[in-house]
Amino acid sequence: MSGNADRVYSIIKQNKGFVTTSQITDAGIPRRVLSELIDEGRIYRAARGIYALPEAWEDEMYFLQYRFSKGIFSNETALYLHDMTDRTPHTYTLTFPHGYNATGLKTQNAKAKFATQDIYGLGIIEMPSPAGNIIRVYDVERTLCDIVKGTNNCDIGVVNNAMKLYATAKTKDIGKLIDYARRLRVKPKIQTYMKVLL
Repeated sequence: MSGNADRVYSIIKQNKGFVTTSQITDAGIPRRVLSELIDEGRIYRAARGIYALPEAWEDEMYFLQYRFSKGIFSNETALYLHDMTDRTPHTYTLTFPHGYNATGLKTQNAKAKFATQDIYGLGIIEMPSPAGNIIRVYDVERTLCDIVKGTNNCDIGVVNNAMKLYATAKTKDIGKLIDYARRLRVKPKIQTYMKVLL
């Protein structure tokens, strides 16, 4: 195996079995090395710009966020990632800044929400996907505010259950929740839930 192939494998090992074309380019490795490794059956093209070892567990969420890099997992998908619902999402929800071209998202089993630039970045955190790769998600407080918005159409049972779980959580930050609720214009709804539950 060539020195460049060894370097590709080194990056793949650090990345839990995946490598992206941008990582290869940044490392100064010619892209043809990827084609050679595919031809030899050592790696495969998992998604556009993402390559993986044959034994690597595919990570839909990681692939999706790589392809739509401005997308932040939100709403019911974020609830699921925070263990605040037992419903596995049928489609993933990502929030983008207004004006972002999310064409092609529907073909990827996902839907887009849009936020103005002043609130798009509010509450972004990094956490592991179910497959263990780091993805960007809105924190719990931002997610709770998002799911009570009138245009969200989130199931009321899911909302009620998430609010109950939050009210009993040791990690809750009511100050942050109320601040987010004010900025996202859902303060009366959030206060109503918290008055009943706390």
